[in-house]
Amino acid sequence: MNRPVSFLNGGSVVTFRTTLVAAAAVLIASLAIASPAQAATVTHGQDVSGYQGNVNWAAQWSAGSRFAYVKATEGSSYTNPYFAQQYNGSYNAGMIRGAYHFALPNGAGGSAQADYFLAHGGGWSADGKTLPGALDIEYNPYGATCYGLSQASMRSWISAFLNRYHDRTGRWAVIYTTTDWWSTCTGNYSGFWANSPLWLARYASAPGTLPAGAPTWSFWQYSSSGPFAGDSDQWNGTLDRLRVLACNGSC
Repeated sequence: MNRPVSFLNGGSVVTFRTTLVAAAAVLIASLAIASPAQAATVTHGQDVSGYQGNVNWAAQWSAGSRFAYVKATEGSSYTNPYFAQQYNGSYNAGMIRGAYHFALPNGAGGSAQADYFLAHGGGWSADGKTLPGALDIEYNPYGATCYGLSQASMRSWISAFLNRYHDRTGRWAVIYTTTDWWSTCTGNYSGFWANSPLWLARYASAPGTLPAGAPTWSFWQYSSSGPFAGDSDQWNGTLDRLRVLACNGSC
């Protein structure tokens, strides 16, 4: 989901997303809003970053989007300059919204990056319209795929982020990743899924194989080319069940 800082400044860094543009373009032609997972009940939404700029949230709502994850931070020094418009705008349009942090595990530690995220929009409140924060942990757009960390060190970094976020908010962060990256860089570790919902990235007609131990996908990012601004996602359930996640039960 990440749009690198250099993209925002007109650079040409290529992420794993851009390697899939051709495939996604072919798929999008057949992706009607209700069809990607062919699931019995899904709720449609999207995720955005500074790359999208100001978003017309009324238009997104009219198109059928009911939730939005908004990039708040990256590493320990970047904040999305459009965060307020995107985060508050989606909320004001009636959506359930949440914030996400793009991890740079070769920089500050997991706990420090969780603190930075929380200081710049990554918090949670029991208002029924705010999702727990999400940790975007994926292919490194700036260098080595696993950021130069061993699988054990990557697991420790992720654990530090999740534990710090939980300690400060009472919520376990959602984890956004791909099955391939997770297998390569964590050794397909299964220990986080008992607490953290899985947000799976896969541009295809079905979510495919999940990381080891994940009982199901909670969110699925299936397209970077519509139908919504940014990336298009599904929640694996009804809107009422999404509110339960937002409320951490009832609120």
